[in-house]
Amino acid sequence: MKILYIETSSKNCSVAISDNEKLLCVCEEVSENYKQSESLHTFVEWALEGAGISMKEIEAVSLGKGPGSYTGLRIGASSAKGFCYGLKVPLIAVNSLETVIEPFLDQNYDFIVPLIDARRMEVYTAVYDGKTGNMISETEAKILDETSFQEFKDRKILFVGDGAKKAQEILQLPNAVFNDSIYPSAQYLIKKTLEKIDKKEFEDIAYFEPFYLKDFHGVKKKNSSD
Repeated sequence: MKILYIETSSKNCSVAISDNEKLLCVCEEVSENYKQSESLHTFVEWALEGAGISMKEIEAVSLGKGPGSYTGLRIGASSAKGFCYGLKVPLIAVNSLETVIEPFLDQNYDFIVPLIDARRMEVYTAVYDGKTGNMISETEAKILDETSFQEFKDRKILFVGDGAKKAQEILQLPNAVFNDSIYPSAQYLIKKTLEKIDKKEFEDIAYFEPFYLKDFHGVKKKNSSD
């Protein structure tokens, strides 16, 4: 089964293609100024070319559904839904935090905590078992302070993601390891996607919304009557 993966929840615009569990191609770029709108469709074309297949061979589309950048998620979701409509294939959605922990499972950490940078001292986070990848605590928007994650102070814990840098500056955890160079990536959607396909956990394309976690805070336009 040939599957297209899209992950746009962070500064990393990422596209991958697999044939079942075999990764055929990944095309991604981390950009400080969020280039999803201009790069995504080009990356899809490049990934198809790299995988040596055509768009009409795609049998499912998988999306990193967030949490993360509101604009990035909106672009990724609208593209994924468009591909599904056009190809008449199912849509699978996976929590983007799970793509951050995937490369570090079973590496002798008791817990893995993805930290996706939000604003100021806020992060999108959850806690996962370091061996199984099972979720220990639910995804949340959390404001970091010196007391955060103190319940894990005696355990070997990995904080990973672009929010790990600001966490390292304030957390008092002697056994913690911090890695701030990892972003959500489409290539790590494969395992969870195949599990969901096996269970037929497909999204309703018409009503699907990304996992924004928080309301969008935009700049309000003034009415002429104001």
